[in-house]
Order: sequence, then structure tokens, then C-alpha cells
Amino acid sequence: MGRTKEAIVEGLSIATAAARLTVRNRILVDTIARGGQFDNDVFADFARSTLRSLADEQDQAAERVTHQRKRAWGRFSDSSGTHDYRDRDTRNLRRRAKQSRGVAKELRALADDPDRVKTLVADARIAAWGDVEANLRQRLDVEGMTADADPEYAQMRKARMDALRMVDLARLASQAKRRAKERAETDDDDVDDPPAEKTGKKKKSPAR
Repeated sequence: MGRTKEAIVEGLSIATAAARLTVRNRILVDTIARGGQFDNDVFADFARSTLRSLADEQDQAAERVTHQRKRAWGRFSDSSGTHDYRDRDTRNLRRRAKQSRGVAKELRALADDPDRVKTLVADARIAAWGDVEANLRQRLDVEGMTADADPEYAQMRKARMDALRMVDLARLASQAKRRAKERAETDDDDVDDPPAEKTGKKKKSPAR
């Protein structure tokens, strides 16, 4: 296999991994965060769109490199920077453009293959479930931690108790004091405003 073909295979592998990651994230958002249902056809469409978008990016990269190669043609002076290409770089730039176009072509072929798209979505779904499973396991490990299983239990227990004493108990005391004051003010209002029937005033009879 030639250098260009090897680069295309490697580039396709990287782009496919990026597409799988994008689909995985979409599955997590739509089915976990938003509580939706997993629909293979919907995610297959999204996967195809993602692959074609990555192919477009590769074509754009090829165009940029081709433009840089044309500018570098016939320039033999010293380069002033990493992307300030000269005539000696044109061969490498031509190879890079060919590689990018090759990756773009392979990505579009992948997007047009239902079986390969189905496999990509299945792999993304497995990866998404792996993330969910790992998070659940971590939460269960933390919530089910015992003093014997946690070597820092004593130190963390002291920190939790200090936080309880200085923050939570102080907050509860302040709330209790405020409620007591509010009840006292309510009781004073009841004493100052006796019911109308105890004031000694008689209601006037309606005029006839």
C-alpha cells in the first residue's frame, strides 16, 4: 500500500471515529437528557448527514492546500513561517490535497452504504450505553461507600460534620429564630385587634 493510500485509510479511520462520537453524543442528548425514544432510522439519517459534513470539510481542506500549492509554485526564498510554503513544498502539498479528497470520497461512500451506517449507529449506541452504565456504577459506588471501603472515610466524615455544624445547623437556627419572631408578631396582632363582637358596639338596625 502506498503512502497516499495509507494516509487515506488513517484519515478515514479518524473521521469515522469522530462521526461515531458525534452520533453517540446525539443519542445521549435525545434519549437520555430529553427522554426520547431510540429510533434507528432517525439516527441513521443523522449519521449520514454527519459523514457527508465531514466529507465536505475534507474537500474544503483539499481546496485550501491546492491554493497554498499554487501560491508556493516558483517561490524559492526562505520561508517566514509554518504555513509560508515555497516551491520545495509543492510535492507534499499535492499529496495532502489528494489525501483529503480520498478521505472525502470514502466518507461519502460510507454514508451511501446502509449496512455500514447501521453498524456505525450500533457502535455509537453501545458507546452511549457504556457511558450511562459507567456513570450509574460510579454513583452507586459513591452512595454505597462504607467506612471499611473508603480509606479517607474518617477525614471526609470530619469535613462533613464541620460543614453540618457551621453551615447547616447555623442555617436551621436562623430559620427557627425567624419563624419564632413571625409567630410572635402574629400573636401581637391578634391581641391588638379584638373581635368586633367584644367591643361593645351595637349594630344599627336597618332603616324602615
